[in-house]
Amino acid sequence: MELQKNKIAMVSPSQNAYSETFIQAQKKGLDGMVFYYYGGGLPTHLEQYGKLLRRKFFLVYKIKRKLGFTHFNADELAFIDSLKKNKIQVVLAQYGTTANCIVKICEYLRIPLITHFHGYDASVNSVIENCDNYKKVFDYSSSVIAVSISMSEKLIQLGCSKDKILYNTYGPDCSFANIVPEFIDSTFIALGRFVNKKAPYYTILAFKQVHSQFPDSRLIIGGTGELLEVCINLVRTLGLEDAVQLPGIMDRTQFVEYLSKGLAFVQHSVTAQNGDQEGTPLAVLEASAAGLPVVSTKHAGIPDVVIDGETGFIVQEHDVDTMAEKMILLLKNKELAVQLGKNGKERIKNEFSLHRHLNVIDDLIARIINTYE
Repeated sequence: MELQKNKIAMVSPSQNAYSETFIQAQKKGLDGMVFYYYGGGLPTHLEQYGKLLRRKFFLVYKIKRKLGFTHFNADELAFIDSLKKNKIQVVLAQYGTTANCIVKICEYLRIPLITHFHGYDASVNSVIENCDNYKKVFDYSSSVIAVSISMSEKLIQLGCSKDKILYNTYGPDCSFANIVPEFIDSTFIALGRFVNKKAPYYTILAFKQVHSQFPDSRLIIGGTGELLEVCINLVRTLGLEDAVQLPGIMDRTQFVEYLSKGLAFVQHSVTAQNGDQEGTPLAVLEASAAGLPVVSTKHAGIPDVVIDGETGFIVQEHDVDTMAEKMILLLKNKELAVQLGKNGKERIKNEFSLHRHLNVIDDLIARIINTYE
């Protein structure tokens, strides 16, 4: 007789944001029936079902509230009814902000809650304040997942019990481990949203120094965002139009192709003025899994993955000159680039695989459900 699979409600603000492949990997890879709710902090849709609040029920919910039968609004009642109908056993909230919106519903239904922090939700000052330092979230959550060591420490400082914290960094898709880099191009690869915490302009400024010594070198930065136009103008001002490509959103096939031929992956992450930080950038894990050395900064979860001088190089935030020096070193010594890349590939395989990442969450879900039952 086949065992019944655990019924998991995964709640996320977006259905399929291009920059949230880590959430999609969990949705597809977790061992259980995953009901994917999305559409803001309080979800409005269920994948393969559609809108939760159907017109025929709206008036019923409204009357219930008006007569004092419930303190929940119509959208909340629609979500509650869906959780009941699907006999959800555990809720996995993607982002602390999502958990903050639905914690009272989980508590009302006595459904265990796992809160998965990712980056901005554990670092942007105004976000944390608006969520009242996540007091209710920390109190009710059965477990709180952090994707970096520094994030774990930050959540404890905010008031989360150390016993509830689970450090679990993402794992790259298995396809990246199959890449055998050729190191035939003098090309540096970067991928990520063009936002303040990723500071793509610093990467361009570092590359300017590199290009002055190695005119054949190239830089490709994939992604889009609020700073894209700034970076386009910077490239033009520095006279790097023929050496720097900003292709916009880069799909996995394109990224794999660039990694196969490139020399190294580069990313100059910094803490933004509003406090915003990375979690652990998935692109860093993917590039290292592919066998490329990584040149990045001492920021958030990056030093958890990249070992300075062993799998790549780590520089201080805002230190453009040292970043340029490390990039130049790899151009001068491709044998070093190859060795660092090999070391990184082995490290990801042994310590940060997607299989390991998903197994940790699967085990956590099973333990929590068994505890409640």
